[in-house]
Amino acid sequence: MAVSSEILEAVEKASTEKKISCPVARKLAEKLNVPPKLLRDAANKLKIKIVACELGCF
Repeated sequence: MAVSSEILEAVEKASTEKKISCPVARKLAEKLNVPPKLLRDAANKLKIKIVACELGCF
């Protein structure tokens, strides 16, 4: 599944200083109805680091 511009925009908007926390990323994935791995791919593409990972989803 390709990363859409909608997902890229949502991840960028949810991030702060090129970082997004794991809980925020998981909630965003749920809200967008996409697998967490797709959010990981979007974050990687945007060079945004996922921090405070709790479950190793990313």
